Amino acid sequence: MNIFKIICIILITSIFTSCGSGNQKASSLFEIKLENNLKQINQNQEIGISINNKKEKQIEIVEYSIDNTTLPVNNGKIKVNLPTLGHKVLTAKITFDGETVEINKNLKLLSEKAPEIYTYNIINEFPHDTKAYTQGLEFHNDTLYESTGKKGQSFLRKLNFKTGEVYKQIDLDATYFGEGITILNDKIYQLTWQSGLGFIYDLNTFKKLDNFQYGKSREGWGLTNDGTKIFKSDGTEKIWFINPNTMTEEGHIETVTNSSIFNSANELEYVDGKIYANVYQKPSVMIIDSKTGAIEGVINFSGLSDKITKTDNWDKVNYVLNGIAYHPERKTFFVTGKFWDKMFEVQIQKK
Repeated sequence: MNIFKIICIILITSIFTSCGSGNQKASSLFEIKLENNLKQINQNQEIGISINNKKEKQIEIVEYSIDNTTLPVNNGKIKVNLPTLGHKVLTAKITFDGETVEINKNLKLLSEKAPEIYTYNIINEFPHDTKAYTQGLEFHNDTLYESTGKKGQSFLRKLNFKTGEVYKQIDLDATYFGEGITILNDKIYQLTWQSGLGFIYDLNTFKKLDNFQYGKSREGWGLTNDGTKIFKSDGTEKIWFINPNTMTEEGHIETVTNSSIFNSANELEYVDGKIYANVYQKPSVMIIDSKTGAIEGVINFSGLSDKITKTDNWDKVNYVLNGIAYHPERKTFFVTGKFWDKMFEVQIQKK
C-alpha cells in the first residue's frame, strides 16, 4: 500500500510538472523589461526594451510583437505604431538552446497627442419634451428621431424638431429601460440598458421586425453607424462594431487619450470618420477617431444647462446633457439633455 501511494505521488507530481511547462516555464527563465519599467506607452513612442535573462541562457533570437504585428528592434529600442489603441499584450518570442518559448507583458497603448479643446456657438433654440429622458438622438431626412429611458417612461418617436410635434411614437414595455438608437437601411435599431436585448423597427411604420442580443458587450448605452457597420457603447472603454446583417459584434476600439484609457462614452453620433460621444453625466462630448479609438478632441458644453428652465425637482444626476445629432444638410449639431425643455442647434469651434 505504501508503494502504491509513493507511485501515485510521483505520477501526480509529474503531471503538474508537465502542466507547468510552456509559458510558466518561460516566465521563470525570462522577463520583458521596458525602459523605466513603463506600463503604458504612447503611439509612435520609441522605447528601450530588453529581456531579463534570469538563468543566463544562451539566447539566439528574440522577436517582439503586439496584435500579431512584428516590432523591429533598432539599437535596443522599439517604436509602436498600431491600428488601434488601448489594452495590449506585448509578446516576446525567444529562441534558446534549440527551443522557442513565448512570454507576455500587459501594457496600455495611448494616443500620441492630447485632445484638443472645442467650444460651441448657439445658432437656434427649439422646444424639447420635459418628459423625455433622452438616450438617443438622430436625424433622418430632416426628421428627428429620439429614444428615451427610465422603466415605464421609455419610448421611440419621430418628430418635427422645430415645433416638437410628434409624428409617431411607440412605447416600450415597462420592463425595459430604453437607450441609444441609430438608423440604417430603412431600419431603426434601439438598445435597452441592462436587459441584454435590442429591437429593430421598420423606419416608416415603427413595426417591430426583430430582436437582437448583445454578445461580449456589457450593457446597452449608445448607437451610431457609418453606413456600413453599427457602433455600440456599453459603459466601458470599448466601442463595439456590429454587423447589421447578423447583429453580431465583430471587434471593438478602446477610447483613450494621451494619458489614460477613458470609459464613459454614452450617446453616439458618427460624422466623417469621427464618433462624437456624450461623456456620461458630464457637460462634454468626446471626438473619437472611429478606427484607432484616440480621443482627438473634447467639446466643452459647460454653461448650456444654465439656459434650461429648472423646476423645483431639478436633479443634477438625472438632468444632465445627453443627446447629440448631426444635421447633414445644415451641417450643425443638435444637443439636449435628459428632461430638458430646450434643444440647441450649435456650431462646434476650436477654443
